[in-house]
Amino acid sequence: MSPLTWIILFTLFGGVLSVLGASLVLFLPKKIINKALPYSVSFATGALLSASFGGLIPHALEGVGAENFHLLSMTILAGLVTFFILEKLVLWRHCHHDDCEGHVDVNEHSHKSAGTLILVGDTVHNFVDGILIAAAFLTDIHLGVVTALAVTTHEIPQEIGDFAILLQSGFTRKKAIIYNVISSFATLVGGLLAYFWLDDLQPALPYVLAFAAASFIYIAVADLIPTLHKRVSPSAAVEQIVLILAGIGLIGWLHSFIH
Repeated sequence: MSPLTWIILFTLFGGVLSVLGASLVLFLPKKIINKALPYSVSFATGALLSASFGGLIPHALEGVGAENFHLLSMTILAGLVTFFILEKLVLWRHCHHDDCEGHVDVNEHSHKSAGTLILVGDTVHNFVDGILIAAAFLTDIHLGVVTALAVTTHEIPQEIGDFAILLQSGFTRKKAIIYNVISSFATLVGGLLAYFWLDDLQPALPYVLAFAAASFIYIAVADLIPTLHKRVSPSAAVEQIVLILAGIGLIGWLHSFIH
């Protein structure tokens, strides 16, 4: 298959299917959802870090000369700062638990605008995901597959948290699913635009990969890991470590197996 075909298939896979998969959880009792979510967040943390340090950054380094290593590292730093600013602007907001600021606002005021803001943030996030998936496929098909899988592993728990906010904002289950599916198509749009743009700008690919790695690292370290620290019991810590290592191991195994 051509890189464009791979990009279309996996942007749809990472976008629409992750939303549909997360939406199935809406029909489970809330008690079960709350119990299962921390496990998926732990696994997603390991998968994102593994994709960044074991896939995206090494491939980015391979694509530049030694004289550009400093510029590449600064690109990662710029990415981390950028995503911090975006989150401060509430354009990038992921919430995986019921006692965060976003949930408190919704529970106290039930503002529909809170749910709308979540959809706007998700659309921007999905668009960026599409760009990084396309950049990975244009670099190497195997890297693209691993990157798309890593995106999906963190999208599902994030979508579950977003569904909770939408429901508490007054959206019906049907509308929450429909709006999230529409938002997920931004992944395909980002992938297609990146394909036609990046295909003629191959020298930029390593820096796009580095920027993508920064997004994965930021999500894992600034968003997911603080959520995990809310469970402080020794048994919870052991579970989290095991699942993080499982996420790292699976993505690492997939990367070596596909190659």
